[in-house]
Amino acid sequence: MIEIKDINKKYQDTAVLSQINETIPSGGITSIIGPNGAGKSTLLSIMSRLLEADLGTVQINGLDVAKTPGDKLATILSVLRQENHFTSRLTVADLVGFGRYPYSKGRLNENDRQHIDAAMEFLNLIPLKDRYLDELSGGQRQRAYVAMVLCQDTKYILLDEPLNNLDMKHSVAMMKQLRRAADELQKTIILVIHDINFASAYSDHIIAMKNGEVIVRGTPTEIMKPDVLEEIFDIKINIETVQNQHIAVYYR
Repeated sequence: MIEIKDINKKYQDTAVLSQINETIPSGGITSIIGPNGAGKSTLLSIMSRLLEADLGTVQINGLDVAKTPGDKLATILSVLRQENHFTSRLTVADLVGFGRYPYSKGRLNENDRQHIDAAMEFLNLIPLKDRYLDELSGGQRQRAYVAMVLCQDTKYILLDEPLNNLDMKHSVAMMKQLRRAADELQKTIILVIHDINFASAYSDHIIAMKNGEVIVRGTPTEIMKPDVLEEIFDIKINIETVQNQHIAVYYR
């Protein structure tokens, strides 16, 4: 499990995270939702050691994220940042192969290549494997980055806005693949996501943040209620049940 204890973070004099205490269970998908500026990405960055907390600790399976050697942490935890900078002359296969670096140190063997092929196949990237990144659409590049994270083959996967640049069709496909990764590959996936309906349809647990604090957590059924969502987002929201899914209606 992931244990978040007393996490605080300030930028200059502005508190962006205040006394965060959460336990995220192993297995399944946990979505972190909330309005812009709630602290979602900051929390995920601290969980993945991309950012240092001012106070508090994050432990994964009992290992302190801030103190665990990087090469060991990289075999337990993988992360996709919201913004990724790529070298245009990399192919899809090259990029996905970077996920094997914690194991291969740049010298790929047959086992690594099998992981690379499996990750590309999982996200339907085999037809694009020899294409350069600057030849891809934004959505195709996003799938390649997620494949790189899956190729790292860690139990814990942290994703910051994995639906960036994806249209409706590919957003659905991506969430289905993440659901498969959780169910079939036994991954623990934590993602920051803006679309609360995707969070409702595909998550096991939801953590809702606002103004740097966790204000509610629970199952989709517990979170997808008008009074709960209105407290989080400050707008009137109706909930409809569609094919046994709780769907938020908030466009008017």
